[in-house]
Amino acid sequence: MYSTKSAVVIAAMIGMLSLSCATPDRDSCPNARRGTGESGVETVSLLGKPLRSGPPGADLAKLEAQLAAARAQLAETPDAAARIIWVGRRLGYLWRMNEAVDVYTEAIPSHPKDARLLRHRGHRYISLRRFDDAIADLERAARLIAGQPDEIEPDGMPNARNIPLTTTAFNVWYHLGLARYLKGDFAGALAAYRETMKFARRYDDNVVATTDWMYMTLMRLGREREASALLDHIKPDMDIIENRAYHRRLLMYKGLLSPEELLDIERATNLDIATLGYGLGTWYLINGDHERAKDAWARVVDGPYWPAFGFVAAEVQLARAQSSR
Repeated sequence: MYSTKSAVVIAAMIGMLSLSCATPDRDSCPNARRGTGESGVETVSLLGKPLRSGPPGADLAKLEAQLAAARAQLAETPDAAARIIWVGRRLGYLWRMNEAVDVYTEAIPSHPKDARLLRHRGHRYISLRRFDDAIADLERAARLIAGQPDEIEPDGMPNARNIPLTTTAFNVWYHLGLARYLKGDFAGALAAYRETMKFARRYDDNVVATTDWMYMTLMRLGREREASALLDHIKPDMDIIENRAYHRRLLMYKGLLSPEELLDIERATNLDIATLGYGLGTWYLINGDHERAKDAWARVVDGPYWPAFGFVAAEVQLARAQSSR
């Protein structure tokens, strides 16, 4: 396991990169600038970099065909919320985030009690670095699902076993936790992740994804002992279907993987670099190596996979570091 830090070191870790940006003054925290108007640019990153639609290396023809099919199905029943959501999701897979937001925005007034539309728009607001908007949507969705039956959320990109792992409630709380985390509201993020875990069901994938963000949240709150206790339930032989990156990050936090074993740059995909790279930077930060932490996060944001949560989080860290100089 990582070496135990004193309260002073943990406090320094929290202060480093101005990580204490918290609610009531949310506007002092990073939010992306709106798009430049340039064709294909979805938004401008927190570091001033244009972020473009079209995932590199993807089968764009296939993704466009799936979008066309979703639009055709929606045309048959234009007011069907589930079909509206699929059009928005297909746009998201093409990284056409603003169009996806527009689809959800147009539909929400006709479906004011459908939390799913707010859940998906909130996700895309996170992609666009519009964290305040994401929080507003996801908090509203959380109120709508309170006391209601939960529903399994179908996968747009099925995993190897073709098992949908998450539910509407899981995704509402999970994305709300992330949005609050990115804003520096760590107490609020922790509360959301505790709710998320209630909907993890029997799947280890959901457990490791939620535990990972909860662990980092507790560390930023200076609650090292509670963070460490979360790792007691993390085992190498967990039944992981798709969230291997989160599982490996947790194994590294627990000391069962070294930083060198976590991320093989030569073989890693762009998504691996974004997800594992953010966790690697966090591990360096926890262990007091601020320069390696920043180097790891800089490697993440040099990559192309800008919608990945690890990419967004690394960008937030580096933007706060710049603003604190």
